[in-house]
Parts: sequence; structure tokens; C-alpha cells
Amino acid sequence: MKTKGRGVPLKPGQRIRLLHMVDDCHPVPDGTEGTIDYIDDAGTVHMKWDNGRTLGLLPEVDEFLLI
Repeated sequence: MKTKGRGVPLKPGQRIRLLHMVDDCHPVPDGTEGTIDYIDDAGTVHMKWDNGRTLGLLPEVDEFLLI
């Protein structure tokens, strides 16, 4: 399911494939997969990306697939 926005229910343990991340200078590469670690009160989805990165996902900005 391709998604962008807060309407999709996300929970820890779900797997995501990043389609595109908008970040000022060091985004996680498109196509990277990872596992949701936790979601904070601001709605940032904290990730454990398979490439070792931990940059959070912003559901209202970034594009991703639930896998």
C-alpha cells in the first residue's frame, strides 16, 4: 500500500519500503526497507532501517509502502 499522510494506521514492528524521503541534507536512500521501532507523540515514525540508519519518517511528508 503506497501511502503519504496520517490516515494510515502504523504500529511498531511493521515493515516499510521508503519511496522518497524529504530531508534537508541526508535522507535515507529511496528503496531502503526498515522496521518501525516506535511512533512518538508528534507523529514521527522512528525507524530501524536495514542499512543501519535510524532517521525518523514523517508520514505527512515522506512517501512509503507498507510491506
